Amino acid sequence: MERGEQRPLLDELWQRQYQDGREAYDGPRLQRKPFDWRAPAIVLGFEYLESVAYSGIALNLVIYLGTVLHGDNASNAATVDAWTGTTFLAPLVGAVIADSYWGKHKTIVISLIIYLLGMLIITSSAIIPSLRPAACQGGSCPPASMAQYLVFMSALYLVAIGTGGVKSALLPFGADQYEDDNPEEIVKKQSFFSWFFVAVNLGVLTSGSLIVWIQQNVDWALGFGIAASCLVLASVFFFLGTPIYRYQMPTGSPLKNVIKVLIASFRKMSLEVPTDSTQLYEVHNDKDSCYLEPHKLAHTDEFRCLDKAAVVTDSDQNYSDPQSSWRLCTVTQVEELKILVRMLPIWATGILYSAACTQMTTTFIQQGNAMNTKIGSFSIPAASLTSIEVIFMMAWVVIHDKVVNPIARRHLNNPLGLSQLQRMGVGRFLVILTMAAAALVELWRLESAKSGQSISIAWQVPQYVILAGSDVFCGIAQLEFFYGEAPDTMRSMCSAFSFLAISLGNYLNSFIITIVTLITRSGGRPGWIPADLNKGHLDYYFWLWTVISLLNFVLYLVFTKNYKLKKAIIP
Repeated sequence: MERGEQRPLLDELWQRQYQDGREAYDGPRLQRKPFDWRAPAIVLGFEYLESVAYSGIALNLVIYLGTVLHGDNASNAATVDAWTGTTFLAPLVGAVIADSYWGKHKTIVISLIIYLLGMLIITSSAIIPSLRPAACQGGSCPPASMAQYLVFMSALYLVAIGTGGVKSALLPFGADQYEDDNPEEIVKKQSFFSWFFVAVNLGVLTSGSLIVWIQQNVDWALGFGIAASCLVLASVFFFLGTPIYRYQMPTGSPLKNVIKVLIASFRKMSLEVPTDSTQLYEVHNDKDSCYLEPHKLAHTDEFRCLDKAAVVTDSDQNYSDPQSSWRLCTVTQVEELKILVRMLPIWATGILYSAACTQMTTTFIQQGNAMNTKIGSFSIPAASLTSIEVIFMMAWVVIHDKVVNPIARRHLNNPLGLSQLQRMGVGRFLVILTMAAAALVELWRLESAKSGQSISIAWQVPQYVILAGSDVFCGIAQLEFFYGEAPDTMRSMCSAFSFLAISLGNYLNSFIITIVTLITRSGGRPGWIPADLNKGHLDYYFWLWTVISLLNFVLYLVFTKNYKLKKAIIP
């Protein structure tokens, strides 16, 4: 077909698809409703209380498995990693369900029911004696029976599914309360992301400083009960806000367009892509719609093989709606897939970054338990040092805003300071220093143990401080990056990519621990991570993660060197 003939054909297809005044584009539609500041405020309060509840289980889980269920260090760390991995894998499934069938609000409500059931069973297992093994007698610690273990693990995975469903929908649901077409609300949305991050970490601080101490010094059941009560309170507030929320209607699986582009481009693989991108298929916006429609994306020259999906052929005339036959896609749909392809390498480095960060809730806590936990007359639970990380996060935020950003503005000529990708790079670099600091502390601890001394748990503070800086630089930037770069139709799914990276990072760490244990325990050796850490070499494990994090940082630099941010949006 001649290029001169293609424009009339495009016009004919547009007229045919929109003769009834409706747009054929299958994307999210947000109901027009006045902005109410209480809606995002409730979401932030909900996230704080949910973070307290989740952290009340997660922060001290490795200790509960060891001191109450009497598991060994290596298997406990692997169990925690597998569970945490499931917790952060569930949001991807939840995001697809929210965008395709239930909508975000209904997904949150159903997930809360599952979440509350899991929290209730965990609390009950700590209260009822028959649901946990007997306490240690002398040096004998009877392990949990199969039934006791299954009850506890079943409850844990109910919590994983419930919190995963909430995580998949809550952040994009809160962001949906702001309109992208309203400049004033766009500024408020940027603040919302920062406050959401603060809410998450304040919840961790509350649990790490209060609930963890209660669990280890007063009663495990009381600690779990307080966490469950926070989730009940969060649910009540969330339900009260139902009348004032803005709701985005579910419109089908966000993966549908991805598959459609792949199939359409494969069907037209023998065609040539026109050099003039205006010859590619695109649709017009329906200005009379009562909904807020997604924007169209400008054409880019990368991955031109995918552009074939938007090439119009004579055979497309034989279909009343060639899009529904999966033979023709719009430029916007093609560009959405290109965005995903460009983001994948950046996302992949987030898996190794997350795997390194999981040491905070596993091996860092085990390391702290092997140290002198008394500071003066007060005993500090090892898991409570996560509170130190949250406190220093606040200090790092000040350093970022008052020191790093002003310097970056002057030297980079960027009014915003460091870009999202640069901030994520700084976070990946700092995690290298975190692992090296942990290895040096462990080396010193082992040398001191040989002479019969036990160093103070306070020496763990530096590794938590550096990790706090890594979280500040990478955490908020990653949330902004995946939400901001995501196509309008895939924002829930792309926001869930952050959680998926955390999930896969936990699974990866669990796998590495298992492999390291198998190799280092061969020949009757105690291994790097034995039950008695004084007989092992946890420092070697931290050095291993230092090397892995360094290689990951180099890969990140390679991937980001030529990365292009999402092309300017066509109004």
